[in-house]
Amino acid sequence: MINTKISNKEVVAIISSIGLIAWIVSDFFGGIFIWMLSYGLIIIPILLLYSFSIFDTIFELIRKGNQTSKIKLIAHGTILFSILTINLCHSEIFKSESIMTAVLKHDLYYYRLIFRKDNTVENQINGFMGYSETIYGKYKIENDLIIFNPKPYDNDFIPDTLLIDKKQNVIFMERDKNGDFKTEKEWLNHFKIEE
Repeated sequence: MINTKISNKEVVAIISSIGLIAWIVSDFFGGIFIWMLSYGLIIIPILLLYSFSIFDTIFELIRKGNQTSKIKLIAHGTILFSILTINLCHSEIFKSESIMTAVLKHDLYYYRLIFRKDNTVENQINGFMGYSETIYGKYKIENDLIIFNPKPYDNDFIPDTLLIDKKQNVIFMERDKNGDFKTEKEWLNHFKIEE
C-alpha cells in the first residue's frame, strides 16, 4: 500500500516555496526590497521556513539519495524554475535590439529610456529603497523629435515629445513658454545619451 500522508516537512516545503515565489514575483510590482520592508513580518518567517526546508532537503538527498521526498524536490525545483523564468523575462533575449539608451539621474530616481528597433521604448525606473518599475510605450522619430504614443510614463514628468540634440549628446524634454525646446543643459531637463 502506498503512503499518501504528507509529512510536516513536506507541508513546510510547499508553503515556504509558494510564499517565496510570491515574494520573488513582487519584483514586477515595485521591487523585492520594498515588499520586504512592507511585509517583513510575513516574508521573514517564510524565508526562515524555506531555509530550513532547503537544508533539510539537501541533507535528506545526501542521506537517502533516491528515497528523498518527491514533494520537497518538486517544491524546491519550482523555486529554481521561477528564478530562471523571471531572469529570462528581465533579460534582453526576447526583446528587439536596442538602438539608443538615455539616462536621467535624479536625487531619488534613475530613469533609463531604452529605444528599440521595433519602435518600442522601455522606461526603467529605479529608485530609493530598491524601488524598480518598467513602463513600456511606443515611439517614432521625426527629424530630431521623439514622439511617444503611448508615452512610457504614468504622469507628465516625461512629455509626449522630446528633442534629440546630437551635438550635446542629450535628449531635451522641457519647453519654454513659446513652446520651443530649452536646449541649455539644466538639472532634470535632459536625458544623457549613452549609446
